[in-house]
Amino acid sequence: MFYVILFAMVAGFLALRLYAVLGKRTGHEQPLPKPAEERVAAPPVTRTIEALPEVRDSANRTIDSGAETGLRAVVAADSSFDVAKFLEGAKSAYRMVLEAFWKGDEETLRFLVDDEVRAAFEQAIADRKVTGEVLDNRLVSIERATISEAGVENKVARVTVRFDADIVAVTRDAEGNVIAGSLSDAVTTHDVWTFARKLRSDDPNWKLVETDEA
Repeated sequence: MFYVILFAMVAGFLALRLYAVLGKRTGHEQPLPKPAEERVAAPPVTRTIEALPEVRDSANRTIDSGAETGLRAVVAADSSFDVAKFLEGAKSAYRMVLEAFWKGDEETLRFLVDDEVRAAFEQAIADRKVTGEVLDNRLVSIERATISEAGVENKVARVTVRFDADIVAVTRDAEGNVIAGSLSDAVTTHDVWTFARKLRSDDPNWKLVETDEA
């Protein structure tokens, strides 16, 4: 009986190790930690907006004062939420969504935006196809990304980000001639995008649910 119990414990341990190595990858996970004997235990980190002192620097503010209460609600509902990582992801999403829209890549948009926003994008893409117009746009830089609103409602977290960016915007006709915009001058744009995610969902990704101009 002793050996049966011993083998069961060993089998359980190996199963847990196998899951840790072969667990489902989401693209948002942290690097694999070093073996326990090679690292020094660190105290747990509380995920709060106070953990990011730079957000209160007026010159490099990434959170508007009016959004702090809402962000605390998001952190309270989802302890894994990290402001800095969210903003990096939001900037990546901003670039990916814009480039997909400009290229008319509806397949990529399906993974990044909510149904209502996707419908509006697809309608605009369809209108361009009718006229034969092509967008030859380029995102030069994102000068600043600032969280302006946040909150939790009906188990859905919502975070609104204002993007200040420089974009080269050019429209060509069916023959490739430039009919609007300039290839040499970047235009400063101010977009306000809202991202949402269902809390306790297995899907860790946020989707774009609303767009507006600042």
